[in-house]
Amino acid sequence: MRPKIICHMVTSIDGKLHPSRFTRPAAGVDAGRLRKHYDEVSAKFGAQGWMCGRVTMQEISKGKARTVTGPGVSSREPFVGDRKDRDLAVAIDPHGKVHYGQDHLHGDYAVAVLSEGVSDAYLAELREDGVSYVFAGPDGRDLAKAMNALGEVFGVETLLLEGAPASTALS
Repeated sequence: MRPKIICHMVTSIDGKLHPSRFTRPAAGVDAGRLRKHYDEVSAKFGAQGWMCGRVTMQEISKGKARTVTGPGVSSREPFVGDRKDRDLAVAIDPHGKVHYGQDHLHGDYAVAVLSEGVSDAYLAELREDGVSYVFAGPDGRDLAKAMNALGEVFGVETLLLEGAPASTALS
């Protein structure tokens, strides 16, 4: 079953969505308090994780591309690493451009939503990092299929959609 998706975003007054690009708060306004409020509201939704597009996830992950040491992965079946009962951090990344270097982002377990056309070497890299993945069809645009997989494979009932306003996820 597909999870319920809640769009939960915050923006600076000039329309910037990523905190690194926010306008500086007015004198006397604590930026940390603003972030705390956002997190408090997030917690009230009871979500099992959050998702965003490729561009936002690349800014968060800061991983580097590398050559994997093991063989590539030719199967196009979902891969589930060791979630350790953590919330999910889901990246909509059809072309496999995000590099993680670890299995988590801000303490949440990383899951990639990919097209079936990503390279075998990229899948091997994700497995080495412990990052789980599911597929969104041949071109990565079947988001209904991907959401069904997240619900079935991870038991997710609710996800928060966070990130940019444009559909940069599919680029």
